[in-house]
Amino acid sequence: MRTWRCLAVLAGLVAASSAHAAIYSCVDGNGRRLTSDRPIVECATREQRMLNTDGSVRQIVPPTMTADERAEAEAKERQAAADRVAQQDAIRRDRNLVNRFPNDAAHMKAREAALDDVRKGVAFSQGRLAELERERKPLIDEQEFYKGKKPPAKLRQQLDANDAAVAAQKSLVQNQEDEIVRINNLYDVELERLKKLWAGASPGSMGALPAASAPAPRKAAGK
Repeated sequence: MRTWRCLAVLAGLVAASSAHAAIYSCVDGNGRRLTSDRPIVECATREQRMLNTDGSVRQIVPPTMTADERAEAEAKERQAAADRVAQQDAIRRDRNLVNRFPNDAAHMKAREAALDDVRKGVAFSQGRLAELERERKPLIDEQEFYKGKKPPAKLRQQLDANDAAVAAQKSLVQNQEDEIVRINNLYDVELERLKKLWAGASPGSMGALPAASAPAPRKAAGK
């Protein structure tokens, strides 16, 4: 009884093994049809067919790639993965943009808030320039008193310090005005994207958000 049971189990294992067995078939470089129960070395650079025991095709085994082909395939896979990540990032950014700014009024409010501190900085610097101009006037008047003579070192130091402070404030004003241009460019780019999203464009369908253009470089004074 036990012997018959063991034989039945063994027969079942053999049947299962046969069901999963496969035959590899290919045509080599000389036109010969080759078959084997494992991948065929002579057809490593050729397509091979993996056949079921009934002769039906289970799958097609592609040729083994050369080192250069494998490197190229891996590079394409990496690029495809990077493209998928970039697309996911674009979708997420667009969704976040719409959530932050559901309408034009919300976007304009954010723009004005971003500009407010910079404008206050410009106003402060301009006020400081006016103050420095007032401080300079009596120094210039005193310098006129020494016309044709060498002015005192202290007066020259005060004038130099005033000149340096004026130059610093003018540079600061220029940087602040450039920052205003940069902020406006950034919000202009966002607004262009938002108008399309508000109109029904799918998030991520327009690719990455373009970079805002930087302010044009200014010419130095006297040039």
